Amino acid sequence: MALLTMIARVIDGLPLVGTMQDDEQSGRSILDYQNQAKMLFRKLGTHSPARCSIETGPYLFHYLIENDVCYLVMVDKMYSKRLAFNYLEDLAQEFHANYGRRVNSVTRPYAFIEFDVYIQKAKKQLTDRRRNISNINTQLQDVQRIMVQN
Repeated sequence: MALLTMIARVIDGLPLVGTMQDDEQSGRSILDYQNQAKMLFRKLGTHSPARCSIETGPYLFHYLIENDVCYLVMVDKMYSKRLAFNYLEDLAQEFHANYGRRVNSVTRPYAFIEFDVYIQKAKKQLTDRRRNISNINTQLQDVQRIMVQN
């Protein structure tokens, strides 16, 4: 499950979009992790790896950098890395299609907060276990077909 999703500009770490899991019990700790994510954004640069996973307590930050924008999600350690990066790739594609040309011109934090609507839809798909199991089964069948062909 995606507990925290943030999008930031790589050149200066400016947060463009941010959304957190609505959970009263973990609210304070999620804010701490949000601050860690902001620090990470400020440390990223053009030479940073395009994909990375970083352990932070009981969670993992996964991030993806595309078109000078960093897409970050925080999930439980046990959550599938592949699904997390699929989620980030989906966000990157949609965000770039809608806001790609305006990313470098914004000056205020969270300028594209309206993208949160799309993030919420993507998070629902991410947590849809049946769909995830179906995707994994499809990928497994693809791998099996490739192995049989070889």
